[in-house]
Amino acid sequence: MKIHFLGACRQVTGSRYCLETRQARVMIDCGMFQERQFQARNWHANSVPLDSIDALLLTHAHIDHCGLVPRIVKQGFGGSIYSTPPTTDLVEIMLRDAAHIQSEDLKYKLRRHQKEGRSSRHKPEALFDDRDVQSTVPLLCPVAYENRQQVADGVCVTFHEAGHILGSAMLELEIEEGGQRRRVIFSGDIGQWAKPLIQDPTVFEQADYVVMESTYGDRDHEKSEEDIEAQLETVINETAQIGGNVLVPTFAVERAQELMYHISRLAHNDRIPDVPVFLDSPMAIDVTQVFRDHRDRFDDDTWRRIEQGLPPLDFPGLVMSRTADQSRAINDVEGPCVIMSTSGMCTAGRIKHHLKRNLPRPESTVLFVGYQAHGTLGRQILEGKSNVRIHGKPVDVRANVRRIYGCSGHADRSGLLHWSGAFKQAPRRLFLTHGEEQGAMALAHTLRATRGWDVLVPDYQSVSDLR
Repeated sequence: MKIHFLGACRQVTGSRYCLETRQARVMIDCGMFQERQFQARNWHANSVPLDSIDALLLTHAHIDHCGLVPRIVKQGFGGSIYSTPPTTDLVEIMLRDAAHIQSEDLKYKLRRHQKEGRSSRHKPEALFDDRDVQSTVPLLCPVAYENRQQVADGVCVTFHEAGHILGSAMLELEIEEGGQRRRVIFSGDIGQWAKPLIQDPTVFEQADYVVMESTYGDRDHEKSEEDIEAQLETVINETAQIGGNVLVPTFAVERAQELMYHISRLAHNDRIPDVPVFLDSPMAIDVTQVFRDHRDRFDDDTWRRIEQGLPPLDFPGLVMSRTADQSRAINDVEGPCVIMSTSGMCTAGRIKHHLKRNLPRPESTVLFVGYQAHGTLGRQILEGKSNVRIHGKPVDVRANVRRIYGCSGHADRSGLLHWSGAFKQAPRRLFLTHGEEQGAMALAHTLRATRGWDVLVPDYQSVSDLR
């Protein structure tokens, strides 16, 4: 038995692994590389032949975990794709949006190249299009949480709550090979405890092998003396007072809904002014409906609010901007407003158009509420660059740049140690992935030094034998 590490190795996107036994090959996640320096890997051929893979298991619906699925389907993968019911619903939305964004970006790039007089024998192309997504959808197979499902010869999986986003799961794989049984845990992205809307992460007491994320392996989350709602209240009030817009680059899944939850509480309690709050993302709007459809996954606090008649995903002033015309109309709004728009790392989508308009305005605020990977536009703005490129053109950064602490969907160093500390005995080996090299190596050192565990931080496209 062996694991092929095909992505998210010493960096935080492109999650992809392949578990190989004598009888079967099962892929876990198939995500898109989003950091600029690694984006060329999206075009690499899969090092494990696609026609040899029996099934694909998805931990959750973020693009860095599912974003290349239509590409491998286009290239010949035809196996079943297993995930939790909310993830199954969300993946279709996410992939259709990704195909649309790629199509629009490709059109823009071709127009720009034509305008600049560029000529090339190799014209730009998209990784996949909506036809490839259409071919992917019939392969999606929902599996309920805690239900044991056979996915290949000698391989069964159980999906457990990960507490990261709606539908996110940790995978417990039971492998039978040569008369021996092994348990392998893939943590996926481990969420924080006591987050709004969704349930807490699952912990485990035993596993032979563990593949664990390490996004915040070298640090705890920066904390503010104020809670998330107080921080939001301050930024919205201060920006509104000087007539600016609050622009929030937002992840369509979970982060947008979590922000709506907090702003709803502020609005219902009259803690912020009566300003329009735009959710400018067709995908985020569709995702919000999926949240409503899967209310059974909400936590107890959210259910109490629902029972009190305080809907957590609705409030006065909320405007859903689905069409392009509705998005452009935001520019005509007089007075301050709040604009939540995708994508969360500013790598694509409508957020770029709002940034072009608002970054040069000293009265506006760009508010970051999530992790910004190295090389992304969001990271450049957050690190204080005075000038950035958007759609191929320079844009001055004069707006206020703020950050809210406590919104991360990932467990921090303490949370990761808490999660791994639930194992009653050391796994034979723990693999640390989905973390920048510094964070992964720091967590590996801590686990070796304090627990004596066998810990490996794998390299991209490396293969490890599991004995």
